[in-house]
Amino acid sequence: MGIWYTTREAVKAALDYKETARSDAQVDAAIESASRAVEGLTHRRFYPWTGTRYFDWPDRRYSTPWRLWLDNNEVASISTLVAGGLTIAPSDYFLRRSDGLDEPPYTSIEIDLDSSAAFTSGPTFQRAVAVTGVFIGCPVDEVPAGALAEALDATETAVDVTDAAAVGVGHILRVGDERMIVTGRQMLTTGQTLQSALADRINDVTVVVTNGAAFSVGEVILLDGERMWIVDIAGNNLIVKRQWDGSVLASHTGSTIYASRTVTVERGALGTTAATHDTAAAIVRHKPPALVTEMADAEAINTLLQKRAGYARTVGSGDNEREAGGRGLRQVREDVRTTYGRKARTAAV
Repeated sequence: MGIWYTTREAVKAALDYKETARSDAQVDAAIESASRAVEGLTHRRFYPWTGTRYFDWPDRRYSTPWRLWLDNNEVASISTLVAGGLTIAPSDYFLRRSDGLDEPPYTSIEIDLDSSAAFTSGPTFQRAVAVTGVFIGCPVDEVPAGALAEALDATETAVDVTDAAAVGVGHILRVGDERMIVTGRQMLTTGQTLQSALADRINDVTVVVTNGAAFSVGEVILLDGERMWIVDIAGNNLIVKRQWDGSVLASHTGSTIYASRTVTVERGALGTTAATHDTAAAIVRHKPPALVTEMADAEAINTLLQKRAGYARTVGSGDNEREAGGRGLRQVREDVRTTYGRKARTAAV
């Protein structure tokens, strides 16, 4: 599994038909393909990676001695800058963008000409400059995503969370300094049972619980064999969409209520180190740019629909018949290319 710009849950919710039920492998493959298509179109990566990257100095392509071009190694922040074995203080350089905006992603590093610092090489010009920081092709944007519902050691990969609606398969989470990639999820008992019987009718949508505050809008719950999607909460009444994700409509009496609050994660991801964390530690989620997520959604949905039709979806007839790629999809691609596509530098001096 690579890095995704949308989630399994988002694509399934957009399609909202039974063919997506238990088709996680197909959905995941479509999202993987869509995410790589975003990167291929923009020549950028929209996720944070923490580590060290190396640059030749002097770079024979460029002549300005106080500027280091990062090329496709765009950076959001730098913790350490070393040139020729000597550390350059943060006060002695500036992070710059080719378009002049003073915000990430930065495309070059410039020495402050009012300082005594300089880029230098050691015994060889190759990999003479080491830049340690957070590399990403867009600003780092994180949003709250609940908290840990259990303490973690540095090896656990099954993580209980408090807000399943805020965490989906494909999300990049951060707890403290550690990043985790969500690769799967399982049901966990909520400790509550159904307080009023549900009939096997699509319009019987009120799930009565003992504590509605323990649930979140957008969570998927499981009663017996039927999955339901919470669309609203009124006190201790959960208003749900029945037979979610292709599950079978059924009647329920006194059923134990499960929610998908256990997530499987890749620990110590994207250059970070797995660590221990306490119960109730805050979780934040990386948020790619909205247009990037929209394109990933659109590409994944188009792929799934094309696969279902044997890549033979068409519109029109006769001389006007054409492949049904979607006018909207083409516009989304163009918007992403215009807004986030890396342009060739016009000046490198």
